[in-house]
Amino acid sequence: MDGPAGEGAAPPAKSGIELAREALAQAKADALKRGTLPGQGGRRKGGAKPARVRDPGRGGDPKAFGAAIRELMATRGWEQRAAVGGVFGNWAGIVGPELAEHTRPERFEDGELTVAADSTTWATQLRLLSSTLVRRLNEELGHGTVRRVKVVGPASGPRRTGGWRVR
Repeated sequence: MDGPAGEGAAPPAKSGIELAREALAQAKADALKRGTLPGQGGRRKGGAKPARVRDPGRGGDPKAFGAAIRELMATRGWEQRAAVGGVFGNWAGIVGPELAEHTRPERFEDGELTVAADSTTWATQLRLLSSTLVRRLNEELGHGTVRRVKVVGPASGPRRTGGWRVR
């Protein structure tokens, strides 16, 4: 044994909280020696923080996600394409489930929406409804976005010519 009690015995181990407090006190003392204020991000006593120059395309206050996306789409000119994509995704909600079951939008170019029908009957039905559909789509997308609905029927192969033709 090591002689009388207390001689050569290690001091009791410090807890994590005590170690953290000591480290914080040491950091504060070091900061004061350097002339900075603790907790102020390196700001020196008595000195003003230099003004930050912001990159014009970045920064600013935080925005709601929806507002940020709308602003991005507006600056890039994507609003109309996104709205048309929404029409393609919500076709059944716009034309109704029965018509949507037999038709589908194919493309949108220069104010013309091309819609394919799975039969000539449904193509005819859609042609009869085309003015109503243009009005409904412009309510969704903004006035004048859709000028015309072009309806295409089912694709049948090219007609054969020859001896089997009726004269």
